[in-house]
Amino acid sequence: MPINITMPALSPTMEEGNLAKWLVKEGDTVKSGDVIAEIETDKATMEVEAVDEGVVAKLVVPAGTEGVKVNALIAILAVDGEDVSAAASGGEAPKAEAPKADAPKAEAAPAEKASEAPKSEASSDKPLTDAAPAPSTPAPKAEDGKRVFSSPLARRMAKEAGLDLTGVTGTGPHGRVVKADIEKAAASGGAKAAPSATTPATAGAAQAPAAPMAKGPSDDNIMKLFAEGSYELLPHDGMRKTIASRLTESTQTVPSYFVSMDCELDAMLKLRAEINASAPVKKTEKGEVPAFKLSVNDFIIKAMALALRDVPMANASWTSSARVLHKHADVGVAVSIPDGLITPIVRKAETKTLSVISNEVKDLAKRARDKKLKPEEYQGGTTSVSNLGMFGVSNFTSIINLPQASIVSIGAGVEKPIVRGGKLEVGTVMTATFAFDHRVIDGALGAELASAFKRYIESPMGMLV
Repeated sequence: MPINITMPALSPTMEEGNLAKWLVKEGDTVKSGDVIAEIETDKATMEVEAVDEGVVAKLVVPAGTEGVKVNALIAILAVDGEDVSAAASGGEAPKAEAPKADAPKAEAAPAEKASEAPKSEASSDKPLTDAAPAPSTPAPKAEDGKRVFSSPLARRMAKEAGLDLTGVTGTGPHGRVVKADIEKAAASGGAKAAPSATTPATAGAAQAPAAPMAKGPSDDNIMKLFAEGSYELLPHDGMRKTIASRLTESTQTVPSYFVSMDCELDAMLKLRAEINASAPVKKTEKGEVPAFKLSVNDFIIKAMALALRDVPMANASWTSSARVLHKHADVGVAVSIPDGLITPIVRKAETKTLSVISNEVKDLAKRARDKKLKPEEYQGGTTSVSNLGMFGVSNFTSIINLPQASIVSIGAGVEKPIVRGGKLEVGTVMTATFAFDHRVIDGALGAELASAFKRYIESPMGMLV
């Protein structure tokens, strides 16, 4: 019996990916563990290994195909001794026969009609028939009272936007309603929930987040504002769509507030110079080089991690039922990559030395720019650091990267007059601006964390013991 190879979910939040390259061709023999393809997600390019042995009977999805849904059929494998031609034609059979196994004959006709219904809604429904199994289309309708399959985020967004999930067509795996479906339904103004489902006290709160998604000028109206020939269009890639979606979600759902602290850097800059000067030398192909070279950002990462260790109630995330109190400080570091941004994470940063943090950040940043990070290297985290000081930015605020509850924005170190011991002196001062999720971190707690951070920056020897 042929083996169907489907688009893998390379991370818990992945809904689709691009099939960048096939590393096998039809007729090749593969065994378990062989790398057969490269898949591009919004943040990384990952290799996919075969989990079964056999002969590649058919490559269903060509290399270079974008937007392939998770669990969509991408290739067919013939098992040992099986006719390859028969496997190539028979491997897709389960895709067409699935409705017969899951639904009684009486539902066959409505299922066919359901595939026609979306034509009047939006052209974006069309890829469903190309990338996902046919029976997944009618599943979310729930006209007979059956359960609507949807992600937790989609259910929450539907509730906040006042949408009825039974009227939303799911484009996720097996017809599951996902975040993009809710955004589309909200933008079209359809699938509204019955008024009785929301009490007057919550109606305003539920409708408020929907406004930014539903309002705004259309693409056509925006284009009319510019003279023809005065611009060129740069289509959104997966990364840009994900950045826009997640930052919009954060600004719509997180009640943020900001706290700023001016930190004197002179002691830290002196210690940094002394440590770098005493760094051991190692031999490489390029000759002898220092084993490490600490940056200001390395001290900032360590200071933030130790501050979270000292103020454990601030090292938390929000869920609807409980606060998640983290046992370690996993610090994300914002890294700019071509036309995008990614935040690789230094795990258990409070336990690592400055030299280890320094080398780890350099490695993560390089692989981030090469799109070689693994999902577990950039997903999650308990806080983040965003540093624009190298661009001369004095201070700024950042958007919290969910599910984290805090982020610190670092400005440039600038020489300023400082009063020390009743005397006016010149010192180097850096402004750190914290954004906090008020659901998790109240004002006094946020100030306590910011003060702990300032203490480590201004007395950096505390980071070494």
